[in-house]
Amino acid sequence: MPDYLTHFESLRPRLYGIAYRMLGSRADSEDVLQEAWLRLRRKDSMQFRSAEAWLVTTVTRLCIDRLRALRVQRRHYVGCGLPEPLIGDVAENVERAADASADLSMAFLVMLEKLAPEERAAFLLHEVLDCDYSELSQILGKNQVTCRQIVSRARKRVRAGSTAAPAAVEQQRELLERLVHALQTENKPELLQLVAKDACWTSDGGGKVPAALKVVRGGERVVRFATAVLSRHIRQSELKITSVNREPALALESAGKLISVITLHAHQGQIREFFSVRNPQKLASGVPSQSMCGRCC
Repeated sequence: MPDYLTHFESLRPRLYGIAYRMLGSRADSEDVLQEAWLRLRRKDSMQFRSAEAWLVTTVTRLCIDRLRALRVQRRHYVGCGLPEPLIGDVAENVERAADASADLSMAFLVMLEKLAPEERAAFLLHEVLDCDYSELSQILGKNQVTCRQIVSRARKRVRAGSTAAPAAVEQQRELLERLVHALQTENKPELLQLVAKDACWTSDGGGKVPAALKVVRGGERVVRFATAVLSRHIRQSELKITSVNREPALALESAGKLISVITLHAHQGQIREFFSVRNPQKLASGVPSQSMCGRCC
């Protein structure tokens, strides 16, 4: 096998990281990598100077094309669409960037989805993966001035819609443990203390299972919603603290089946955003292997 084909496997984590951050879907990311592999096999090694540069360019452009093709489908998605979570060790296969906990978090991916396909690619490659404007120009097929404009526009949109800097992983885990205990003991004052007054809860059932069709906003409404939703399951299910996209998260399991994962965005000791993925198709990576909470009662 030619060296540049062998090189593909060593680059797979980085390429998958680009595709997943762009598309928010494991299946779509794998499809893009498969297409890039097939195209690479058809190429003559003399046709490019760097296999890595060619692959990054190809994967990025395939992702942009895929996002454009999926635009209509996602527009008709039932309820609030969230990225597919990477549960447990699955996320460890994704290439680590300088700030892995932030650039793979659910909050960050949701923020990226507000950008147009080219804006998303430019922002991700330049701001997260440190591609300079000359590289970006080659990847997007645009001059450097245009690339700077795209990045600048994306940066402004991100800042306008961005939330506060996330809490450290240790603090997120502590908040989750307190949240679980408060839910189990039906301690509403503690829940109201944990959840920020301007908090919101986004659910994704995809029309396949019950879920809020719109974002629930306001701390008290979020607490009422979370208590109502989880109280229906908490006595018959197992609530675990696991890892989703390399961050602490809650996993709700019933009869050995994963029925929901809940990630959060916390700041200054309070939870400001909840992201609940309930769509069974997005939970296909399986049940978390370890429980840190025990059986709920």
